[in-house]
Amino acid sequence: MSDTTDGETVTGPPAAPATGSASVMLLGAGERSRELALAFQRLGAEVIAVDRYPDAPAHTVADRTAVVRMTDGDALTALIDEEKPNYVVADAGAIATDALITIAERGDVEVFPTPRSARLSLDGEGLRRLAADELGLPTAPFWFAGSAEELTAIAQHAGFPLVVKPVAAAPGEGESVVLRPDDVEPAWRRAVSGGRLSMQRVMAETVVEVDVEVTLLTVRTTGPAGPVVHFCEPIGHHQPGGNVLESWQPQQLSPAALDAAKSIAARIVNSLGGRGVFTVELLVRGDEVYFTDVRPRPHDSGLVTLRSQRLSEFELHARAILGLPVDTIMISPGAVQVSYADSDAHAVADSDADSAGDDVADAQVRLVLADALDVAESDVRLYNAASADDGSPWRHLSMATAPDPIVARDRARRVAAALRRLR
Repeated sequence: MSDTTDGETVTGPPAAPATGSASVMLLGAGERSRELALAFQRLGAEVIAVDRYPDAPAHTVADRTAVVRMTDGDALTALIDEEKPNYVVADAGAIATDALITIAERGDVEVFPTPRSARLSLDGEGLRRLAADELGLPTAPFWFAGSAEELTAIAQHAGFPLVVKPVAAAPGEGESVVLRPDDVEPAWRRAVSGGRLSMQRVMAETVVEVDVEVTLLTVRTTGPAGPVVHFCEPIGHHQPGGNVLESWQPQQLSPAALDAAKSIAARIVNSLGGRGVFTVELLVRGDEVYFTDVRPRPHDSGLVTLRSQRLSEFELHARAILGLPVDTIMISPGAVQVSYADSDAHAVADSDADSAGDDVADAQVRLVLADALDVAESDVRLYNAASADDGSPWRHLSMATAPDPIVARDRARRVAAALRRLR
């Protein structure tokens, strides 16, 4: 797809590649970070994986590991000064942003995402005001409230239904749909207790009738002529249940909607700056496109790229950060179902079981996998459900490709149905 910066075509080679001796410190060591660590290592980089608890998923593949509380700015700064990485890549929600700003301003370490992006990713109010007020991007009508009384007044003014959510939260976290006045107080309590940060402030948004929710993975790189923005094919997604996310690529859009989506993504990404993958979330109704969110890192709706693209979202992120060439070629339509586990869940087989029990569990897993992988063009990933700072733990991914995205979705659902027998 075309490369643009602020809507204009940019030509020229990308920035000079990093050397094989580059070191990358990943702040966050969950399953997404594990995929990212492997992507950096395949490009010759040394990876230091950091998280608040030992034996995190990315710790198992990293060259070196560290355990610190990443909200502790002094401890984080001391670790970075000790390790002296070339790049610091934040892949977790709760990090001492002020410390990263200070480190970035020193100029001896490149920090990704930019401190501005990191701060706004935790500030839904600031991000929405940037998008709507400063950049003029189309959004659903929205308001912010600092108390249940303010939220009640907003509901009386705006009418129903309203979506109420924390100003700093993962997608869907602490979110409610308010249908009548009696729903306002419970929605307020859910939002202020459900965000990543303890903030007594929520966003209320008018419910917009849309055809599809779309992720437009946008890769920002830098070349001799300036910033360059690359787009992956649009990804459609929905969350039929709290523990399941389904996404597929490509999502067909009208030419007008696709042009609008690219323009919105380029403007918000160029405003945030830096290099890497940005997950831009959009609502689409016919030719109309509304901005809803952007995250300066790979996200779960883009996991379909593990099968559908030549370079996955993780490989694109690593290449862009290291200053290497990228391409967003889709090799096949595909789909993925992500099944999430509770944070206190365990592996499929109990580690305390006796050997006979282990043999039975292994046999059951093999039977289930055989059924799942019997689906044409299918693939699966199974995970231990360890909690992590970079998002909800995955239980398993059910992936499939096909000549048509509708067929790919059907295949991924059949794979997921088989894997649901693993309890």
